[in-house]
Amino acid sequence: MRIRVSSTAMPLSGYWVESALLEETVAPSRTFDFFGKKYNLKFMQISSRLQKILKEAKRVCVLTGAGISAESGVPTFRGGGGTAVWKGMPFDQISSAKMVRENLDEVWEWFDYRRSVLKDCKPNLAHKILAQWQDKFDDFTLITQNIDNLHREAGSREVLELHGNIHRSYCTKCNKRFFMSKDTIPHQPVACDECHSKVRPDVVLFGEFLPPSVYERAERKSMQAELFFIIGTSAVVYPAAGLAEIAKFNGAFLVEINPEETPMTKLCDESFRARSSEVLSLLNELL
Repeated sequence: MRIRVSSTAMPLSGYWVESALLEETVAPSRTFDFFGKKYNLKFMQISSRLQKILKEAKRVCVLTGAGISAESGVPTFRGGGGTAVWKGMPFDQISSAKMVRENLDEVWEWFDYRRSVLKDCKPNLAHKILAQWQDKFDDFTLITQNIDNLHREAGSREVLELHGNIHRSYCTKCNKRFFMSKDTIPHQPVACDECHSKVRPDVVLFGEFLPPSVYERAERKSMQAELFFIIGTSAVVYPAAGLAEIAKFNGAFLVEINPEETPMTKLCDESFRARSSEVLSLLNELL
């Protein structure tokens, strides 16, 4: 079935797809099996141009944010408007480099609490599909702003974690890194097994820079991408949000998947107003 839509947007079966393209292909509602579970795909519009690029692209880059993990029940922990999130402190205070210097034990209490909340969260369909994509494209890059480790749990072998990983720590003196299982609560080790200095969460906190090697690789892959997805992120946190702009400037076809409009929407070639798992399910069917 083929329909024609305006150059802005039109609703279809409860979803919105915004596109600069006039002719769209509509996928009918159907049920399919994925990892032993049945999922229902509702009507969704996929432009003929996106279908073509998806099938032909060799260099694909994906940037994910909190929205993709929200479907797994992961909270943001941020509160809002300076709201206290831990012992009377707002998020940007307890999760800050200053707090690490002044009261590392308190920071660890906060992060161990967050890890206890994440303990039962599991990768959702969107995470699993992206893990599959690493074997479907010649050059696939997964970049995430999330620290929850769910992409790796889903099977993604290489993830550029811009903001670190809540299940890792490193020594404050020699920088040796340690990985913890989800069940290791409270954290271990407390001190480095080589120099005996304290360890801290391997997470980028307020007042700190992104890890240069990780960001530089993400930037390079964004520049090279033919197809770039922005999934579940509000695209307001820089420099991570700038990766999509870099990709667009260098000629990539930009696709946004987010239930709500974001500051990045107008820059995108195609924008889906739906959950990550719903859109990725349909796109995966086309590969």
